[in-house]
Amino acid sequence: MKPIAYLLAAATTVALLPLSANAQDTSAEPNYETIELTAGFENDPYTVSLQSGGEIDATSLPDNCAGFIANAPDVRLHYEAGTYPLYISALSSEDTTLVVNGPDGEWYCDDDGAGDLNPLVWFDAPRSGQYDIWVGTLNDSTMHDATLSISEVSSGSGEDYSDDPVAQIDFGAEPTYETVSLTAGFTPDPYSVSLSSGGGNDASQLGDTCSGFIAGVPDVRLMYEAGTIPLFIRTRSGVDTTLAVNAPDGQWYCDDDGSFDVNAQVWFEKPGSGQYDIFVGTYADRSINSATLEISELMSSGK
Repeated sequence: MKPIAYLLAAATTVALLPLSANAQDTSAEPNYETIELTAGFENDPYTVSLQSGGEIDATSLPDNCAGFIANAPDVRLHYEAGTYPLYISALSSEDTTLVVNGPDGEWYCDDDGAGDLNPLVWFDAPRSGQYDIWVGTLNDSTMHDATLSISEVSSGSGEDYSDDPVAQIDFGAEPTYETVSLTAGFTPDPYSVSLSSGGGNDASQLGDTCSGFIAGVPDVRLMYEAGTIPLFIRTRSGVDTTLAVNAPDGQWYCDDDGSFDVNAQVWFEKPGSGQYDIFVGTYADRSINSATLEISELMSSGK
């Protein structure tokens, strides 16, 4: 029996929020293959060679979906779940995307979650049932060679995490949500970004004050031109969130409950100018939850 792979690889994907739509034909026969797998399956990862792309713009699906996909699924997976996570990824020399309709009838999408323009959709506690999978091409409807990978131990980034207790966090990677450029005295204040907290990486690896579970790439990158004003970075969420910030000095600054309730706050009395890579974590587990990141030069009224 393989060891349980708890951690997401170096790119997190945030695209695991369930999406509601029914634009694609989930009843159609798949273009390439129907697969039946049971948790603990051998020959992991299971791979399918196929062509990405299609004529349908996946942005017709809600929120995070992107790329051009076919009408019928490329691959249908019938999966009997156990205690393992489930990783669905694609590898191609072109910029590919993933669209997955899960057993719950919801849609899950990603663009670059596996790194190097490759997508990843992952389920920390997957359900048993039918997963209909589309591999898209990001920028147009052209078809390109690609490989779909289904695994319980590998995220598709080229790394195997079956025996590795800690996944690598790449704070130099492109942020999932936004790159923000602000100068001291900016308005409006606070500057807010809606995002999702959480991910597959244990933030405690970054230092003694760091906690929670974060994505493998920054959620937000702040390019900041400092003045004489303090800088506050904080979260707002209905769940217990954490913060990990890699500042211009190359150091990590982390917090759990530094703002009101169970929200986090990292603040710099004399901030430096430069790049701040910001990760918003979920404290208790690897779940993905709605949150708001606030960047401000004003002390929080709740602190």
